Amino acid sequence: MGELLALLSALCFGITHFVNGLVSRRHNGLTVALHAQLGGTVLALLLAVFLDAGSATPADYGWGAMSGVGTGLGVAFLYRAMSQGAMSVVVPVSDVGALALPVLVGVCFLGERPPLPAWVGIAAVPPALWWVSQSSQASGDKRRGTVSAGVPSALIASMGFGVQFLAMAQVGKDSGLWPVVLSRMVSVAVIAAVLGSYGAGWGLTGKPWAATVAAGALGTLAIVLYLEATRQQLMAVATVLSALYPAIPVLLALMLLGEHVNRRQAAGLACATVAIGLIALR
Repeated sequence: MGELLALLSALCFGITHFVNGLVSRRHNGLTVALHAQLGGTVLALLLAVFLDAGSATPADYGWGAMSGVGTGLGVAFLYRAMSQGAMSVVVPVSDVGALALPVLVGVCFLGERPPLPAWVGIAAVPPALWWVSQSSQASGDKRRGTVSAGVPSALIASMGFGVQFLAMAQVGKDSGLWPVVLSRMVSVAVIAAVLGSYGAGWGLTGKPWAATVAAGALGTLAIVLYLEATRQQLMAVATVLSALYPAIPVLLALMLLGEHVNRRQAAGLACATVAIGLIALR
C-alpha cells in the first residue's frame, strides 16, 4: 500500500507542476508559487480540522517547519526556472536533490536497507528521468541560453525538495496533519520573502489564479500522500517513487497539448515502469 500511495503522490506532484508550469509561462513564477502555496495551505487547514486525530510533538512541528522551508525554496525556484527555461529540462533537474538526499540519508544514517530488486529499481530511476527530460526539438543558440538560465534556479529547487522530502519523513506516525499545516504556512512565508527580494509582483487574478490555487491544493494532497507512504514503507523507496513525478508532465503534454514522445522519452517512460515494478517487489 505504501508504494501505491507514493505513486499517487508522484501523480499529484506531476499535475501540480504541469499546471503551474503553464501558468508560469505568462506570469512571474514566484507569484505563481505564492498563490499555489496559499491554496495548498487552505486545503491543509481543512484536512487538519475535519480529519486530524493525531497528537503532534514539538519535534514533529520542528520537522514540519523544516519541510516547509524546503517546500518554499523548492516551489519558488522551480516555478521561477519554468518561467525562464524549458519545462522538460528544469523539472527533471529539480528532481535530482529530491531523489538523492533522502535516499542517501536513509541508507547512510537511518539504517534503511532496501532489498536487491529495489536497489536495481532505484538505480534505474536517474536514467529514466534523464531520458524523459530529453526534448524532441532542436536546440538553437537562443534556446540553449534560455535553458541555461533556468538550470541554476532548478538546482536550488532540487535542494529544497530534498529537504522537503527528508524532513517530512521524520514526522511521527501519530502526529496527525497539523505539522503539514505548519509546513504549508512556513512555505508561504519563505516564498513571500524570496518574492519580495526579487521585487516581483504579488497579484494574480482570473483563470490563472484559479488554476494555480487548485494545483497548489493538489500539491498539498501530494505531500499528505507522501507522508502516509513513509509511514508504511522505507523512506528511500517512498521518496524514489514520489520522485518519479517528472514523467507526468511529459505524459500530460502528449495527451493534452498534442506533443509527441521521442525515442529517448519513450525509453525513459519504459525504464520508469520497470523501476516501479522492481521497487514494489517485496
